[in-house]
Amino acid sequence: MRTELPVVGPWSLRTSKRFWEEFAPAAIPAGGDPDVLDAQFLSEHDWTPVTARVAQHGTTARLELSGDGDLDAAAGQVTRFLSLDVDATGWPAIGDRDPVIADAQRTLPGFRPCGFHSPYEAAAWAVLSQRTRVSEAARVRERVIAEHGRGGAFPAPADLIAAVGSGRLVLPGRKGEYLVAVAEAALGGALDGPVLRGLPEEEARARLSSITGIGPFAADLVLIRGANAVDVLPRAERRLDAEIERRYGPGTTLDDVAAAWRPFRSWAAVHLRALGAG
Repeated sequence: MRTELPVVGPWSLRTSKRFWEEFAPAAIPAGGDPDVLDAQFLSEHDWTPVTARVAQHGTTARLELSGDGDLDAAAGQVTRFLSLDVDATGWPAIGDRDPVIADAQRTLPGFRPCGFHSPYEAAAWAVLSQRTRVSEAARVRERVIAEHGRGGAFPAPADLIAAVGSGRLVLPGRKGEYLVAVAEAALGGALDGPVLRGLPEEEARARLSSITGIGPFAADLVLIRGANAVDVLPRAERRLDAEIERRYGPGTTLDDVAAAWRPFRSWAAVHLRALGAG
């Protein structure tokens, strides 16, 4: 399947791809054409593996998708996990109001937040990375994909439940139990990306926090980096708090600066964290 869509506002696939290659929790392979992104992911519509190629031609995104499921739905998921479905014409104005964000925009020209293919995968990562170094959690995630996924994609919820239940996937502590709870929530619709993105912020957080094993930090991660919500503040990210003090001055809090970021508060926060990681 091939399709094209206009992308409204600043966008650089090259910048987004470079960021995602370095995003340890769910990094994509580096190299190749810098203006082409290849992704293998699990469709949250019908839990089938999908292969996608995204290319930028000016302000147009060209998508090529293959898989056995609903590719129209999969194309919509691609536009969401790359934030291509967001009208970003107002994003430069945030930099006009906030010189720190202006610096981030210059450093990451055309960057649109990306990272996880779905809220389900973000929630699974939140479980795998609990009390674990990011590098080790990333290796475990790769093993889970290799041993229990299909077509290079993360395992479908039913496959994950079966792997844990049969003892083929053994994880320390309660992580197996928590992964099953995440998978069951995905099957029940609680991790639906478009739905989460459309809910009021606190309602979305409450829905996510009701899933066993998902605490406040994980709920923010799922909402902002899984559903790619555009205007939600991460309330439990200490590294962001430290970055704000470093960039804006000692004693400055998230609430002190975030009002100027509306209606792109998530984007601003992600940009700041990206600066801090650079």
